[in-house]
Amino acid sequence: MSARIGVITFPGSLDDGDAARAVRYADAEAVSLWHADADLKGVDAVIIPGGFSYGDYLRAGVIARFAPVMTSVIEAARRGLPVLGICNGFQILCEAGLLPGAMVRNAGLHFICRDQWLRVENTETAWTGRYEQGAEILVPMKNIDGCYVAEQSTLDELEAENRVVVRYVDGNPNGSRNDIAGIRSENGRVVGLMPHPEHAIDALTGPSDDGLGMFYSVVDTLVNV
Repeated sequence: MSARIGVITFPGSLDDGDAARAVRYADAEAVSLWHADADLKGVDAVIIPGGFSYGDYLRAGVIARFAPVMTSVIEAARRGLPVLGICNGFQILCEAGLLPGAMVRNAGLHFICRDQWLRVENTETAWTGRYEQGAEILVPMKNIDGCYVAEQSTLDELEAENRVVVRYVDGNPNGSRNDIAGIRSENGRVVGLMPHPEHAIDALTGPSDDGLGMFYSVVDTLVNV
């Protein structure tokens, strides 16, 4: 039986369909999860996709953090459920307290849409096991609130504990501290990143297929449990 990976849809989600497609590319079953429904339908992992959940009113991700589905995700994540937050999903994970720090307006105050090189810094997570340490991957990014910030003590802790998962290379596009593009939880089961691996799963439609490794990685994780 294939792994069942839930993909949440909020009002304002833009990339839930692309995330579900990436799951299917990795030979797993994509299960639709609705923001107002607390039932996770017995899925083996969850993806919180990009977009503008609830219109990003108040602050990006802050309303979504209180959605019924997120109450269940938070509880399940604390029990070890693999969770990937992409772009707005990363913002939601920070607001939910599953990852430290916060996302603020980009340096320069402009929306950024570009293909971005990343360096994989940690392959010991549920979502990066298919990559080689130090591998450089090319994936799209698109955000306006993509600048990762945290207290210096938190940054020092992330670096000391090898919890930076991916880092920007060839320039920092949004001013994120320490060139951080993505981080992980202490147990490596929860990962958040700003760029979009789900848009780089097929060389025909993306700048590369480098993002597909994240989805195969979680399938490997689930199969090997």
